[in-house]
Amino acid sequence: VENLIAQGADALIILAQDGTAIKPAVQSAIDQGIPVIAYDRLIEDPNAFYITFDNVEVGRMQARAIYELVPEGNYVFIKGNAADANADFLRGGQQEVLLEATGCEELVAPCPIVNVGESYTDNWAPEVAQTNMEQFLTTNNNDVQAVISSNDGMAGGVVSALDAQGLAGSVPVSGQDGDFDALNRVDLTIQAVDVWKNAFALGQTAGEVAVQLAGGTSLDAVTAPGNLGDSAPAAGTAAGPFTTPGGVDVWSIILTPIPIVQDNLTVVLDAGWIPQEDLCKDVPSGSVSVCP
Repeated sequence: VENLIAQGADALIILAQDGTAIKPAVQSAIDQGIPVIAYDRLIEDPNAFYITFDNVEVGRMQARAIYELVPEGNYVFIKGNAADANADFLRGGQQEVLLEATGCEELVAPCPIVNVGESYTDNWAPEVAQTNMEQFLTTNNNDVQAVISSNDGMAGGVVSALDAQGLAGSVPVSGQDGDFDALNRVDLTIQAVDVWKNAFALGQTAGEVAVQLAGGTSLDAVTAPGNLGDSAPAAGTAAGPFTTPGGVDVWSIILTPIPIVQDNLTVVLDAGWIPQEDLCKDVPSGSVSVCP
């Protein structure tokens, strides 16, 4: 960030792995009059414009899809990096849906859904998710009926752990991001749902907002560019306030995610997100409508 400031940047788009560690650099940019956009990951600074998808809703979508398949049983929750606010946004949405669906105050017996394992995953790393899932399977003697994994990379690690026990495909797993491997797993019925966040729309929105801010538009006067598909707000939609977990009010544009299951894989195919050959890898011809 300091190098970019020195090179004369007129606006900065920052994807922060650690939203706390980046704050001094963000403050330095803001002090020098350079607008900052927090891209997809929250930076709790009132002067950083926040662009992301509705991550709480992503968690809700994951939980709804898994609950529809498994309305009772032992659940495992594979969360993201503890230093990333998105991990808790996702988990909050998941919990909200499951508590409402079951009518329980907690996911413990005699609730029909029982939380038998929950862990953060350093850096969202698939290998860490796999290790954590292996431990949960061991602890529960493989008595696990569903896994809510918060993203696709970790879902891949979870599936590897399940596969080693002969459970891949029989234990529904969630994910998000639209990773090619994950969408292929949905096609193969190994992963139940992949919540797609259209990065094309996210990136274009960030670029348009950066142009507005670099041109002197104030944070509260930023508007959505529009014409970016169903994920993005309509053109001219005003930025809105977002209150962070730490109680900081930031200006934001929030995009809408789309849950992808086997029945609507055409959404990502028609959008040009994934080539058909990647989506249909190892899928028997004609077994799924998107794979003739």
